[in-house]
Amino acid sequence: MIPRSIHALIDYLFAFILIGAPYALQFAGEAPEHTVFWIVGFGSIAYSLLTDYRLGLLKWIPFRAHLAMDFVAGLFLVASPWLLGFSDRIWLPHVIFGLLEIGVVLLTRRTDDTLPNALRNRAR
Repeated sequence: MIPRSIHALIDYLFAFILIGAPYALQFAGEAPEHTVFWIVGFGSIAYSLLTDYRLGLLKWIPFRAHLAMDFVAGLFLVASPWLLGFSDRIWLPHVIFGLLEIGVVLLTRRTDDTLPNALRNRAR
């Protein structure tokens, strides 16, 4: 299982990869396929900064709500080539990145991992 603190790191790393992917994969400037990556990438940074976890700035969004937003973002990435009509040009990066996002959500521990194991066991 992925600890919450590692999930936070993955969020920011994944967002920056999404923002840069259209350039690396040579579909930059091709709207909407490029725009989808930017919306999900910049959106992920925004709600990560507002999430109640180690790398959150304002801690307004509960972690479970953050995971739900990640899941929806992953579904949107997977479906976007067909929803937005560009599946005839490019679809594989959107599906791969969307499935990766969904996989990270499914593998993330929902409980707080800020306490060391020994202290967490005593707190029970």
